[in-house]
Amino acid sequence: MRKEYDFSKGKRGAVLKTPPGKTRITIRIDDDILQWFRDQVHAAGGGSYQTLINTALREYMTSKKQPLEATLRTVIREELSRYGKKAAE
Repeated sequence: MRKEYDFSKGKRGAVLKTPPGKTRITIRIDDDILQWFRDQVHAAGGGSYQTLINTALREYMTSKKQPLEATLRTVIREELSRYGKKAAE
């Protein structure tokens, strides 16, 4: 090991460039949730817990077929019709 190193020509920056279509962010996740994703990857024999989180978020996003307001309106109409009442439009 040297006593001194010359970093005068060094450059700051990420070690790896972010691939196209991806954005690097920092978020806070509860410890137990992060551990669950890491355990899933470990049980599967390897992989990336970040990819697993991304997959879970995508599944959640695509499972939302209609906005909450539309879902509530549908449920209210169904419940009112059970009691012979007509929902106000």
